[in-house]
Amino acid sequence: MSKRAPRMKRKDYEAALAPMQTRLADAARWLQASGRRLVVVFEGRDTAGKGGAIGAISRHINPRQCHIVALPKPSDRETGQWYFQRYISHLPAAGEIALFDRSWYNRAGVERVMGFASASEVQQFLAQAPTFEQLLVDDGILLFKYWLCCDQAQQEKRLAERLDDPLKRWKLSPMDLASRERYDAYTQAREAMLAATHTAHAPWTLVDFNDQRRGRLTLIRDLLDRLPDTHIDAPALAYPSLDGPPRKERYGVLKPLSPFRVD
Repeated sequence: MSKRAPRMKRKDYEAALAPMQTRLADAARWLQASGRRLVVVFEGRDTAGKGGAIGAISRHINPRQCHIVALPKPSDRETGQWYFQRYISHLPAAGEIALFDRSWYNRAGVERVMGFASASEVQQFLAQAPTFEQLLVDDGILLFKYWLCCDQAQQEKRLAERLDDPLKRWKLSPMDLASRERYDAYTQAREAMLAATHTAHAPWTLVDFNDQRRGRLTLIRDLLDRLPDTHIDAPALAYPSLDGPPRKERYGVLKPLSPFRVD
């Protein structure tokens, strides 16, 4: 078995990412000009790297155009709706992008494994999801679905980092801890999901995210390759010279804060 490549250095990652982000900005401009709609679904195990991939894609796109959808657990009212209903309101309008940090596939994953959905509800979802996605594609939405793969050893390492880092602690939930003993159950749920919902009109793409930097580059490159030719020149903007010398801002003076003690 060949050894895994060493973790990608940040400078190499940033150098490879920069031209891709320029192409992503071009794609956003094309979407606005054409009125097309883009939906990208990010699924995967806890700590796989969904948030980092979404951040890399959205970093240089107008947040009024590119919406990140990361829904909390459903409310009492939402649990009484058609399952897909809460997601429909977050689909993009003309010229917009929706990046789903987890999606309707919660039912096939965490809800199945953790017992939040019955077996019949899961089977109904697996039967309905391809039809739901066919409706989206038929209406002209560009739909891409990515599953971010992460080995259990990497998952454990990342969970431990979240536990030890106060800036990452918010990412560690009781649900994450409860999921640690269910790695195999999540694998079985994923395989059943792929078998039922990997379709010609909305296929899944699995990406190795054991090295998150390499994984982001692989995912973004695939996304860009699957979009139509999107280059549109930015509109020319007149930028005349100012009349007279530039004005200076006036600054007030703040008094220093009084010293304080923390006992």
